[in-house]
Amino acid sequence: MALAPDLGELAERMANDVHQILNGTKAGDIPIYQPSKFQMIINLRTAKKTGLDMPATLVARADEVIE
Repeated sequence: MALAPDLGELAERMANDVHQILNGTKAGDIPIYQPSKFQMIINLRTAKKTGLDMPATLVARADEVIE
């Protein structure tokens, strides 16, 4: 199981930061960004091999399930 920031959102923020720098903004003047969206990925195949039972409610809430 993994909980990670949404890479699409991070890519958009990075593109915005690069755009600002190319337009003359100093890098130190750009605020630090903390991700607000996260993705939960569950690998059921590995969980079964290790003997872990994942609750159905947890699997239902996952953004991606690897079977």
